[in-house]
Amino acid sequence: MALSSDSPTDRESSEKITIQNVSRSYESTHALADVSFSVAEGEFCCVVGPSGCGKTTLLRAIAGLDDPDGGSILVGGDPVTGPGLDRGMVFQEYALFPWRTVRGNIRFGLDRPACDCPDCEARVRELIDLVGLDGFEDAYPKELSGGMKQRVGIARALAPDPDILLMDEPFGSVDARTRDRLHAELLDIWTQTGQTVVFVTHDIDEAVTLADRVIVMDADPGTVQSTFSIDLERPRERTSRDFVDHVARIRDELGSPADTSH
Repeated sequence: MALSSDSPTDRESSEKITIQNVSRSYESTHALADVSFSVAEGEFCCVVGPSGCGKTTLLRAIAGLDDPDGGSILVGGDPVTGPGLDRGMVFQEYALFPWRTVRGNIRFGLDRPACDCPDCEARVRELIDLVGLDGFEDAYPKELSGGMKQRVGIARALAPDPDILLMDEPFGSVDARTRDRLHAELLDIWTQTGQTVVFVTHDIDEAVTLADRVIVMDADPGTVQSTFSIDLERPRERTSRDFVDHVARIRDELGSPADTSH
C-alpha cells in the first residue's frame, strides 16, 4: 500500500473535522506546530506517533479541552470554542467516578445526568446492552476489570449520542486478549452508530486493525509526517501478508525497530 495524502477534492464535501495550521506550546515545549489534516464524516481515523509528538494535545484540542496558540479546528464547519455534546471523549485512565455504579457513570454522560425520565432510563439501558455489561448495572468501578471499566467509559461517551468519538489510547492498560475483544466490540459500535472516530495510539498494529486511515506524527515539535490509507476488509487478520505490509510501512515511516510494534 502506497503512502498517500489527503485529497481536498475527494474529502472536502464530507469533512467532519478540519484541522488548519494548529500550533500549541507549553513554556519551552512545542507540542504542535502547523498541524493540518481533515477527517471525513463517519471515518475511523487513527493517529500514531512517538511519545511527545502531541497526539493527546491534539485530541484535547478537538474536544475543546485545550486551546491552540494558533490555527483553527472546525467541526461540521463550525469553530471549536470549548467542549460540546457533539464530541464524546474516552480517556486512557478510565476516569470513572468510584462512588457511582455502572449505571450511574453512564448516566453522567447524558446532558441531564440527574433526570429519571423514561427516555433517559431507556438510553442508559440501551448503552449497557451495547457495550455488553448486562448484569453489571449496579457494580462499582472497583468491582470491574480493566476492560469492563473501559466499556463503561465508552458507554458514557456515547450517552449523548455525539457525532464524534475521541479516544486517547483507551486500551493501553488492558491485556492483549482483552484488547482484541475490545477492538471487535468498538468496530461493531462504530458500524452501528456511523460516528466519526479519532483514535490516538502508539501501537501500529492496533491502528492498522482499526483505521480507515492512519495519521503519522513526528515529535519535537509535533507535526503530521504522513498519511496512510488502510484499504483492507474487516475483520482484519494480523498475520496476513497485506496487514503485515501495512504495519511495516508505517513502522518504517516512524523509524521504529522491526521487532516492535510500539
